[in-house]
Amino acid sequence: MSAEKVKRTEYLSVKDLQKLLDSCKLHLGQIDEVWPNIYIGNVAVAQNKTALLKLADDSTHFDLDVYFQPAADFIQKALKSPDGKVLVHCIMGMSRSSTLVLAYLMIHRQLPLKRALQKLIQKRAIYPNRNFLALLLDLDLQLTRKEKSCQIL
Repeated sequence: MSAEKVKRTEYLSVKDLQKLLDSCKLHLGQIDEVWPNIYIGNVAVAQNKTALLKLADDSTHFDLDVYFQPAADFIQKALKSPDGKVLVHCIMGMSRSSTLVLAYLMIHRQLPLKRALQKLIQKRAIYPNRNFLALLLDLDLQLTRKEKSCQIL
């Protein structure tokens, strides 16, 4: 086998890749699972809350509450620095990230959960999953109890 032929079998060209892509017989859909739990979709899906919730529903067993205090403290510290800004993000920017921001507002800004939710939904469409809402309710109860016990003392 010649050296040129060996090289050709080892390396693909752009043309080879385009040929492979051209062989695809599937129709382009709005969203497709391209690997287990990995999806590629278009902007219409990205803006469809119902479709996103079906795809990105966070685990109902994930204990995000262990991160409430560290995340809240991190946000607080960052905001106290000169020109401090914080980006809290997750895949969809709807559930995990909003839950951590809500915890921050409750812990460091002393907002009750309902008020914190009202504040955030004025600025962004958020949708913490049921598990995260339950964890936030627990935090709200803990903070309310703590506040009442401090008032008694």
